[in-house]
Amino acid sequence: HVQLVESGGGSVEAGGSLRLSCAASGITASRRAMGWFRQAPGKEREGVASLDNGGSTRYADSVKGRFTISRDNAKNTLYLQMNSLNPEDTAMYYCAARKFLYSTLTLQDGDYGYWGQGTQVTVSS
Repeated sequence: HVQLVESGGGSVEAGGSLRLSCAASGITASRRAMGWFRQAPGKEREGVASLDNGGSTRYADSVKGRFTISRDNAKNTLYLQMNSLNPEDTAMYYCAARKFLYSTLTLQDGDYGYWGQGTQVTVSS
């Protein structure tokens, strides 16, 4: 049984930082691509960052230079460090994992088969 459990969301002021965590069970995070997605009210879900088994990363243009995706293999946990947050970053953030091992980077949500329940991030101006 695969579980992805996000934590670390909250409310911050613009310019602040948060670090999201995604604890995985039932899968080995280091052997497949994983990613972070977000969905703001009234908007479609969008890919934020992806990390593959080799350590390569991909970011949405809107977060490049501000967000960093990483993984702790020993803890089987994925992270998203978010700096210089602005109100446009307000959304529910989801962790996702691709079903296939050694899968490639992608920010397309349709390519991911496992999803967490999400953690809310709210940035005030």
